[in-house]
Amino acid sequence: MDIKIYTTTYCSYCRAAKQLLTERKLPFSEVDCTSDAPTRERLVSETGRSTVPQIYLDGVPVGGFDDLSALDRKGDLAKIAAGELEPRSIAG
Repeated sequence: MDIKIYTTTYCSYCRAAKQLLTERKLPFSEVDCTSDAPTRERLVSETGRSTVPQIYLDGVPVGGFDDLSALDRKGDLAKIAAGELEPRSIAG
């Protein structure tokens, strides 16, 4: 599974999302968009959200930390990581 997380340096939810992924031993790539207005604008266009973090699982935007945490609590994050569930099936 390819996990990409868009963050800013001052965001506590970004740190929490990275910590959750690290605790679950799920590798991710981070894109710091603190000073990157074009990337932030693209994220808003793609996700309809202006907040960070924005998390993509296999290229599918799944939301921010609260969304990632909910997936984890339901067991869906582990299922996606194991290839048992497609990210598209949970994206809202």
